[in-house]
Order: sequence, then C-alpha cells, then structure tokens
Amino acid sequence: MTALAPLAYLVAAVCFIMALRGLSHPETARKGLTYGITGMAIAVVVTLMRPDVSSYGLIILGIAIGGSIGTVIAKKIEMTSLPELIAAFHSLVGLAAVCVAASAFYNPEAYNIGTFGDIKFVSLIEMSLGAAIGAITFTGSIIAWGKLQGTISGNPVTFAGQHKLNAILGGALFLLMAMLCATGASFYFWAIILLAFALGVLMIIPIGGADMPVIVSMLNSYSGWAAAGIGFTLHNNLLIITGALVGSSGAILSYIMCKGMNRSFINVLLGGFGGDAAEGGASRDMGDRQANLGAAEDAAYLMKNASKVIIVPGYGMAVAQAQHAVRELADSLKKLDVEVKYAIHPVAGRMPGHMNVLLAEANVPYDEVFELDEINRDFAQTEVVYVIGANDITNPAAKNDSASPIYGMPVLDVEDSQTVLFVKRSLGSGYAGIDNPLFYADNTMMLLDDAKKMTEGIIKALE
Repeated sequence: MTALAPLAYLVAAVCFIMALRGLSHPETARKGLTYGITGMAIAVVVTLMRPDVSSYGLIILGIAIGGSIGTVIAKKIEMTSLPELIAAFHSLVGLAAVCVAASAFYNPEAYNIGTFGDIKFVSLIEMSLGAAIGAITFTGSIIAWGKLQGTISGNPVTFAGQHKLNAILGGALFLLMAMLCATGASFYFWAIILLAFALGVLMIIPIGGADMPVIVSMLNSYSGWAAAGIGFTLHNNLLIITGALVGSSGAILSYIMCKGMNRSFINVLLGGFGGDAAEGGASRDMGDRQANLGAAEDAAYLMKNASKVIIVPGYGMAVAQAQHAVRELADSLKKLDVEVKYAIHPVAGRMPGHMNVLLAEANVPYDEVFELDEINRDFAQTEVVYVIGANDITNPAAKNDSASPIYGMPVLDVEDSQTVLFVKRSLGSGYAGIDNPLFYADNTMMLLDDAKKMTEGIIKALE
C-alpha cells in the first residue's frame, strides 16, 4: 500500500481540482461537491492504511464524534446561516494546524524530523509558519463568526495606534519564529502561538460588517496556507497540494471581492468601514425630500402590467428567509407572461456567492440568474426592478458622489429602470452605514416591511 499511496494521493488531488472547477458555476456545483467528497474519501482511506498508523480505536472514535457533530449541524443549519458556519469551520482548521504543529514539536521522531530539542531547521520553519497562520486563522475566524452571528457587534472596533500595534506584533511574530528556528526552545514555540492568537483578534475586530464577504474568503485562504505549512511538516504531499489549492483560490476570490467593491485588499484589512447599526438606525438629513411609500397591492399592479421585471436579492432576503417566496413571486409573474431575471452583485450578502446559494436552495433556474456585468445594461429597458434589502450594492452615490466612502464601487444600475420597488424594514442606511439617495428618487417606491411578508403580500395581490 505504501507504494500505491502517492498514486492514490495524486488521484485525490485531481478530484480536489475538479471540485474547484465544478464549484465555479451553480449548474456544476453538485458535481464539484461529489468530486470533493470522493477525493477526501480516497485521502482518508489511504492515510488510514499507511503502515505507520496505529491507535485505530482513537481514530475511529474521533471520526465518529466529529462526523456526528457535522451531521447534526448540516441537518439543522439554515441556508441563511452559512456565512457564520463557514467562519466557524475555518476556526477549526486553524486550531487543527496548531495542534498538529504542537504534536510534531513534542514528538518529532514520529514525523522523521529529528528529536525533541534537535528538530531539523527546515522543519522548524515549516512548523512555525503553519502554527502562526493556524493560530491567526483560529481567533480571527471566531471574531468573524461572532460578528456574523450577532454575538459581537458588527461595527468596527478601532483605537488610536491600532495599526502600529499590529505592525509591531507582526514584526515580533517573525522575530519569535527566527528565535525558534535558531534555538528550538519550547518557550518561543508557545510565544508564537499566543502572539498569533492575539494578532488574529486584533486584525479582525477593526473590520466592519460591510467587508465580511472579503474576510470570510480571506480566512478561507489563511486556513489553506496553514494546512499547506503543516503538510510540509508531515511530509504529506496531498495536504500540501490541498492547502495550496484552498489558499490560492481563497486569495483569488478575496481579490475578486475587493474588485467588486473597488477597494484594495490592504484597505479592507485596515478596517474601520461599515457596521451593523445601520438597518434600524436613523438616516442623515436628506433635506425636504420624502420617500414614496407603497403597499403590496401597488407593487402587484406595477409588476403585472410590466413586460420585464428584474429581481435584485440582498441580505434583507437572507434575513427574512424570503428566497422561496421570491421564487413563487417569479413563477406567478411568468404565468402572466412577464419576463423575470435575477441580478446578483459579487458582494451581496455576507459571504461570496451568498445570494446564489439561497436562490439555488429555492430552485431558481440558473439561466435566470445574471451577474452584475451581464445584466447592468438591461435595467434601462426594464419597467420594474424589485430590490429586496440590497442596499449598498444599489446605491447611486457610488457613481455620482465623490465624497461617499463607496465612490467608485461597481453597483447595479437599478435607478435606470422605469420603477424601483425597494423592500426594506426601514429607511435606515444599509450594512455599510451609508445612506442611499435611491430611497428618495422619483421613480422609487419604498415597501417598508419584512421581505418575506411583503413578497407574500404581492403574490396574494397578484392572484
């Protein structure tokens, strides 16, 4: 089996690559998941069959406990709670990297990297990097989970000298890693982990809720690099390949998300943008302008007399769990010979692809869902746009207000349509804490209610 292990690991690695390829599009996502499951099954079975593996009882017990917990979570979790679930899972990957590094540090003979107190120099580099990145991922992901869950305020937590402190701690972390490699002392090993734990917290707390999609993707990348670093320590080529795939894909996705907000990755990491006080908060003074308020019956009348309707889902749809009602609304409109499309912004929701996941759960046909670049030109030829809590990604201030924090961010041109129906609980600003002048536009009708309740009201009025 030892001779066949490299070949089996290669097959598993190919499965993981195919999984990423499949997950790049909703139509092939299920096939991609199948590839990923197959690859992981091969990896686990081959690893368990290695001659140096012992204590099968403990391994089976661990798999049983972890598998049971995972099964219960998977069955109970709501699709709207996926962002915080992913953040929580990232923290476990980081903690696993720290634990494996500690195991290798205190029992290097088992990993053929030397003896305790005399570990190979290269292995100490790999071990310290994996442990540091894993520790940062662990605490950073816990903070991200708390912000997404609402346990911790989504507002940026900033203080004077914060960035200088992070820079100093980062420099100290590299110094401790150098000292560990030079001495192999356990003091420096644990100092690295403790400092990385603190740095993970300090890096994420200044980041506001509006940037959470980027942070979730970034932490995904961190977890991959942590796994790759530990893969070098364990001399496990599959773990190196898998970690590199996750790390690089997460980094690329973070770049795409930043591009979708017209901001640099460094700017996101510096934090201080956006919060969660907006939805119920008061808007700034918009002068004498008044919003046009409407009801479900008004929206139904406009929709059934339109030839084309574009639905723009946002986090408001996720909070209200209105995706199934939205699908039912689209079906009702199509029965009236109304063309229906969905417009998706790359940073809508609180994680990459959040809206795509929710629409897929509601069995919305893939050919009706379009990304920003594909559909933006269609708004000018559309009678009605139905916006469901998608505040910041529809804010025209991004195009015409150079003083706005989101100026230059690509947004959906919903204001170009004949009528904008905007569903929100209030006229408060969105998750980024920025007021939206679209609420007061002449062609906008504000539908102030829970997204699911309002959508169901429109469906009833259409009938």
